[in-house]
Amino acid sequence: MKKQNLGIILIVLGALLMIIGYASARLNLGFMAELIDYNWFNMFALLLIIAGIVAHIVIAKRS
Repeated sequence: MKKQNLGIILIVLGALLMIIGYASARLNLGFMAELIDYNWFNMFALLLIIAGIVAHIVIAKRS
């Protein structure tokens, strides 16, 4: 993995977690159906997105 891609990977991972949380509630996927109601899950996804944006900016400025 290149160091330059770290920020983008974090952003995509956070977005995928948010999509999984939303889709699990819409599709009623059993034990995962209440995933969108957990604040820690959504905050973790948001934290990954913000960390990815910051990491991408910092790495881009250094190179």
